[in-house]
Amino acid sequence: MRFVACPFFYPVERSFAIGWAFPARLPLGAGFCGTCRAGGMEVTPTDEEQRDFCNLGYAKGCEKMPADCYADCVRFALSKDEGTKIVLQFVYERAHEPIKHGVVEYDCVAHAWTVSLSDVCVQRQAECYLATYLERRPR
Repeated sequence: MRFVACPFFYPVERSFAIGWAFPARLPLGAGFCGTCRAGGMEVTPTDEEQRDFCNLGYAKGCEKMPADCYADCVRFALSKDEGTKIVLQFVYERAHEPIKHGVVEYDCVAHAWTVSLSDVCVQRQAECYLATYLERRPR
């Protein structure tokens, strides 16, 4: 798994304004702008914060990252694409060590998540990751 994002980042929409050299290699498959929900507040990070921290995880230099946070990044990877069902794996990490993992599942026929996360930020990241995957998915 190579896809990592800050677990407090709530992506809202794709960002074409922030310059990434290789946006398809970013953790969610593209660059996103959104909000930070660290510390129980919702704020809009600067473009630089979104470029350097939100979209990339391991945000130790970010002033918004709580010192006692549960995780400092989350990774996604495609586990299965059975045509009608897509399974994504996720791993929460802290200081590059895995601390929690699992799967989310999407029903392509019903266009609905059959297994989802209660963490709204990470669930939204899974939705963005899935959307960018489906755009590139072989037909």
